[in-house]
Amino acid sequence: MPLFEINKQTIKQIGQSNFKKEKTLQTLVEKNLDVIFNCRFVHTEFPTGVIHSGRIDTLALSEENNPVIIEYKKKESSELINQSLYYLSWIYDHKGDYEVAVQKSLGNSVKIDWSDVRVICIAPYYKKFDLHAVQVMGANIELWTYRLFNNSTLYLEEVLYKSYQSGTVLNKNSKNPIMVEAGKKAAITRKTSTYTFEEHLNNKSQKIKELAISIQEFITGLDASIEENPRKHYIAYKTSQNIVCMEIKAKKIDLYLKLNPKILKKLPKITRDVSHIGHFGTGDLQITISNIDDLEIAKPLIEMAYQNVGG
Repeated sequence: MPLFEINKQTIKQIGQSNFKKEKTLQTLVEKNLDVIFNCRFVHTEFPTGVIHSGRIDTLALSEENNPVIIEYKKKESSELINQSLYYLSWIYDHKGDYEVAVQKSLGNSVKIDWSDVRVICIAPYYKKFDLHAVQVMGANIELWTYRLFNNSTLYLEEVLYKSYQSGTVLNKNSKNPIMVEAGKKAAITRKTSTYTFEEHLNNKSQKIKELAISIQEFITGLDASIEENPRKHYIAYKTSQNIVCMEIKAKKIDLYLKLNPKILKKLPKITRDVSHIGHFGTGDLQITISNIDDLEIAKPLIEMAYQNVGG
């Protein structure tokens, strides 16, 4: 996608460049994990031991306390996919090693949620065969492309969302054992830990069901790249990080937006600052919605949260 600079009434295309070293890209992302993916840094070049003889580029912890693995390439390489799937398999077998690393970096009070592991691959582009392989595997993996422009602008885009679908069975002779093992482990996690939007509607009144669906349609309609991620206690809507978390209750729906209430001027009565109040989901601004009128009041704030995250 070309990038243009506007100067009065003139448009000038900005040329692309690339990082001289892969490590430069890695360091840049690690120093800005909170801004890009809303993750906390755990470790760089994490050794996987003598037997596995590898190093995970970046270990992190997501905003929902899920383990995060990030791998980088400054040029297209199928090796990136294989490495990521290999490390996905490794981390399920070495939970203790990861937990020790988190404690050393973030403290002993952090409680890790193993119901999901986020694997992020970052490269300039991917071959169609790589995209197909990840889709077939159904593994917990996200493929992100990047573009570096001559005006020091970095553009990141997710080209393949993490899959929650079961993988297609391949011909026996075509299976990659590393990919198969990683896929099996990911499938086990999905089977025991994946929730659905419909489950959150169970035992709710028709009014609340219709209200929840209206909220869902508005949020997902903001951008085709917004991903719905149902959790045990809430439903998260995210791009690179959570934008809104929706908690459906018996008589109302609570939204938690990724907005800082302290920098907003005048807030509606249906909102409150929960930056220092414990709650399910992530986000510092709570909006309580009981009817369609409340939703209309909430819409501009939801759009603001979407823009704030970088949509």
